[in-house]
Amino acid sequence: MEFSEFKEKFTSDIAERLYDIGIEAKVSNHDVSKLNESYESVTVTPEGSNVGVNLNINRIYDAIENGETYEGALKRAVETIERGIEETPAVDVTALTDYSQMKERLVMEVVSVEVNKEMLKDIPHKEMEDMAVVYRFDLGGDKDNRATVLVTNQLMNSMGITADQLHNDAMENAPNIRPAVIRGMTEVIAEMSGMTPEDLVEMGMALGGGEEMMYVASSADNISGAGVIAYEDFMNQAAERVGGDFFILPSSRHEVLLVPDDGTKSLKELEAMVKDVNATQVSPEDKLTDSVYHYDSKNKIFELGEKFVSRMQDKESVLDSIKEKKKEIAAKEPKKDEVAKTAAKTKGGESL
Repeated sequence: MEFSEFKEKFTSDIAERLYDIGIEAKVSNHDVSKLNESYESVTVTPEGSNVGVNLNINRIYDAIENGETYEGALKRAVETIERGIEETPAVDVTALTDYSQMKERLVMEVVSVEVNKEMLKDIPHKEMEDMAVVYRFDLGGDKDNRATVLVTNQLMNSMGITADQLHNDAMENAPNIRPAVIRGMTEVIAEMSGMTPEDLVEMGMALGGGEEMMYVASSADNISGAGVIAYEDFMNQAAERVGGDFFILPSSRHEVLLVPDDGTKSLKELEAMVKDVNATQVSPEDKLTDSVYHYDSKNKIFELGEKFVSRMQDKESVLDSIKEKKKEIAAKEPKKDEVAKTAAKTKGGESL
C-alpha cells in the first residue's frame, strides 16, 4: 500500500474506532515540525478541548513495512490516543500569553544547532558550543504524554519580554521544575538489573573496581534531561561529584554521561563511542550531537573536546618554548666558578 493511500485509510479507521468506543473528536492530518524531527501526523482533538494528541504516521507506516500487522498498529494507535486524552492536562490557552503566570513553568532543553538551524531562526536561544539552549513552558503530564509549549520569537514578543529576560527566568526556575540528578553508573546498572550497588560490588561487577568510571546526569524526571548542563551551577556540582575535570558525552536529549578526565580515555576513543551509540541505539528524534565536550574545573571552562585538546597542546607548546628560552639564557650566562676566578684576579690586581 502506498503511503498516501495508507494515510487516508488509517486516519479514517482511527476516527471510526474512536467513535465506536464513545470518543467524540476531530481527526485530521497535519505536517508537524518539531525540534529534531518533522513528520506527518494523525491529530486527534477531543470535542471541547484545545489540546490534541499527535501520532507520527510516518513511523507507524514504517513499522507496518517492517512486519507489524495493520490491525496491530491500529489497535496500538487507538490505545495511545485514549491514554493521551486521559493523561494530557487541561490547558488554559489564555494563560499562555500571560508571562507572569507562565514564567514559573519555564524549563530549558539543549538541541543540536546543525540539525535545527532552520527552526532556530524563529526560536529564542543561546548557543553552547554546537548546541542551542531553548525554552519551553512545562504544562505537566508524564514522560510519554508531557504537555509543553516551545517558546518561539512570536510567542515571546506577544508576551512583551526579551530573550535575556526569558533566559534569566529559565535559569532560575528550570532547576526547581526539573532538578539535576547525577548518579554513578554502578547505581544505574543496579537499578536496571533489580540489584543494589552493594550486590554488584560483592559480585565483582562494580565499575572500576569500586571507583566510578562514568556518571549519568539528567533531570529528576529524565525528560529532556540533557538540558541540565545549561544550569548555572551544574558544571561545578558535577566536578565536585566526579572529582575534578571531566568529559561530557551526549547520550541523548534526555541524559548525558560524565567521564572523569583521569587519563584513561582519549578524546578519540570517547568520540568513537558517542558516534557508535548514536548510530545504533539512539532514535533520530532523541539524538543530541556526535560531539564530546570537556569541563576544566580549575579554569571554569566548558568547551568542545577538540578545543580542550588544542588548548592543552598550545599550553604545552608555550611551556616548552619557555623552557628552551631558559636553557638558552643559562647557556649564555658565565658559570659560577668562572665568575669567581675573574673576581679573584680583579681583587688581586687592586691590592698590588
